[in-house]
Amino acid sequence: MTKYFMRKHAAACGLVGSIFISMSASAQTNLPTENNLAKGAKPEAATDVGWLTFGLDRIEFLQMPFLGNLLWQYVAALIFVLVAFFATKLVDFFFLVQLKRLSKKTQSTFDDLLVELARGPVKIITFVILLHVGLRAFAWPEWAVSFISNGFTIVIAGSITYVALKLVDLGIGLWKKRMESGEDAILDKQLFPIVSKSLKVFVVVVAVLVTTQNLGMNVTGLLASLSIGGLAIGLAAQDTLSNLFGAVALFADKPFRVGDRIQLDAIDGSVEAIGLRSTRIRNLDGHLVTVPNRTMANASITNVSKRPNIKTIMNVGVTYDTPAERVERAMAIIDEIFRPHPKTADLIISFNKFNDSSLNILVVHWWNSTDFKEYLGGFQKLNLELKRRFDAEGIDFAFPTQTVYVKNVAQTDSTLPTNPTNPGMAA
Repeated sequence: MTKYFMRKHAAACGLVGSIFISMSASAQTNLPTENNLAKGAKPEAATDVGWLTFGLDRIEFLQMPFLGNLLWQYVAALIFVLVAFFATKLVDFFFLVQLKRLSKKTQSTFDDLLVELARGPVKIITFVILLHVGLRAFAWPEWAVSFISNGFTIVIAGSITYVALKLVDLGIGLWKKRMESGEDAILDKQLFPIVSKSLKVFVVVVAVLVTTQNLGMNVTGLLASLSIGGLAIGLAAQDTLSNLFGAVALFADKPFRVGDRIQLDAIDGSVEAIGLRSTRIRNLDGHLVTVPNRTMANASITNVSKRPNIKTIMNVGVTYDTPAERVERAMAIIDEIFRPHPKTADLIISFNKFNDSSLNILVVHWWNSTDFKEYLGGFQKLNLELKRRFDAEGIDFAFPTQTVYVKNVAQTDSTLPTNPTNPGMAA
């Protein structure tokens, strides 16, 4: 239903836009002028559209000239003003009753907001178009033709620009509602104003350029000036703009949030604030580190807080004089202590190698939480229990040792001369 509703309104807006463009383009020929009348055309025939007269051109006492026009033309113009007024009331009734009733049948609130938004501008555009048609009954001076045509162009362009600006607000509002997470709201609170203001500036600039061109002005020079000025500003504020675009990239992509622990290059710490120019990180030593957003946007960031669990790798070494059965018992004790713990997500135990001074038992443990303080406290209890069990079982932990074997060999060499005072010593 919503898609059908949007297609209908898109077609209506396109129709109104087409009517406006065609009328604006032909304003000079549609409005009768004094020059046209000077060429010999009669005032009542200047419009060459019979239905605009309402039959008043056949009433005798209305054929009297007054201020360059016939009386029936003033009466016809007044009737057109009244018709335009009541037509706007009819359009408003259509939006207020019929379209609102259709929009309420849908679950989405977007179409309800769109109907309410379009009511005012559509009424203005309808009134202006009908008034434009009604004024064709007059013979206007050249300056008046240009003034009226440009005035209608500006009014309709202003109405369309107003709708576009409100659509930006509407889209930003719907985006805000989709962000339900409180953590996202911290970033989006800074992102939404940037996006909203940028889109509004873009809409206004485009509207001014298009309207200026429709008014017959040459916008080529203006565009060239804007391009040169934008280039100069971009070169002068290159670093600032780089940081600003980096902030927009961080807000949109959300590789981390305020409070997350991240790692990049030599920095490891918790994010305290994300600004438009820089991101502030409190490292593990307690120092506040400020990193430009352009660096953050181009860096490889490890979000430690987003890991699903904490992995621990331990190597438990027992002495070489431990029998194989005792090694198996040591592995069983480790399994009995670690596996039943409620925070154990997974566990691997393996007698994997012979070290220089120990028989090594590899233990890989996954802690089912990312709370580091809780992990340290819980793992400490597990290690203490492992120490008690090994002591009770008489299993000794190995530590780096070195055994030196000394071999005494009596050496006698008959070729060496002896000391006469001490026969055991060589001379």
